[in-house]
Amino acid sequence: MPLPFQLNHINLWVLEDGDGWTLIDTGINRDEIKEFWEGLFSGPLSGRPVKRLIVTHYHPDHIGLAGWLTKKLGIEMWATENEWNSANLFYNDTGPDFLDRSRSFYGACGFNEELMAVVEERHNPYPTRVYELPESYRKIADGDVIDINGRDWRVIVGTGHSPEHACLYCADHQVLISGDQILPKITPNVSVWMPFPDSDPLSEFLGSLDNFRDLDPDTLVLPSHNWPFKGLIERLDQLAHHHDERLDDVVAACAEPLTATQVLKFLFNRELDSHQLFFAIGESLSHLHYLMGKGRISKDTDANGVFQFRATS
Repeated sequence: MPLPFQLNHINLWVLEDGDGWTLIDTGINRDEIKEFWEGLFSGPLSGRPVKRLIVTHYHPDHIGLAGWLTKKLGIEMWATENEWNSANLFYNDTGPDFLDRSRSFYGACGFNEELMAVVEERHNPYPTRVYELPESYRKIADGDVIDINGRDWRVIVGTGHSPEHACLYCADHQVLISGDQILPKITPNVSVWMPFPDSDPLSEFLGSLDNFRDLDPDTLVLPSHNWPFKGLIERLDQLAHHHDERLDDVVAACAEPLTATQVLKFLFNRELDSHQLFFAIGESLSHLHYLMGKGRISKDTDANGVFQFRATS
């Protein structure tokens, strides 16, 4: 399904399930995506009922049409508790103080006037990208086994990219639906977001890579972006190594005090559009917070309330 961003697509999965279908993820809330779904329901999926929708995590390209699909098809959405809670948190964060909190958060990151102007125009994009949330959901958790078409699919939770990302593994088929947790070409975004300003998601992400190391090395991985691939263990090693290198780069850059915004150029060697900017600053903070936790970076606040990060040795 198409996405209106530089990352211009998402892979959604339809699993045969007895006399019907199980859907994995939904796409973002756009009329053209609804039209794609309508075409599937009147075409390849017609004549057999959709039994359920499983959502890997709360990001809009994965849950954006969950409310529309569950209402249209009369089905339940299955998701982990922390993803459900996060979806509701971001969907309902539209109060009058949102802009003030944004100014404070991104100001402390070192945004200049030009970047703060982007903040002023942005507001909360989440509710526009999500049709609405279902009124209820069925909770799944790490280790749960879901019977789909007579085969066991085990829920394996990853963290860091989102709080309780549900991946699905079928040992019989040697297939892992990895969502955004493990991608073949790009690294999953691991960000500190405004509601959780002191979080350490990179530590969580790197730790949760081990949750997948006991899977068959020949597993076919079905990611949410780019092509399916094999070489799971090698890819896990690549992801860990990538972040090790970036962490070393950040420590070297912070020989002199830097803001989270100034660190961006050491993590991203390209121009960032306004959509990418907020993911990038979250990534900068996630690396800095990880290094703080390891004692390799210290944080001070200057007279303007801007955080300054400096290597400890």
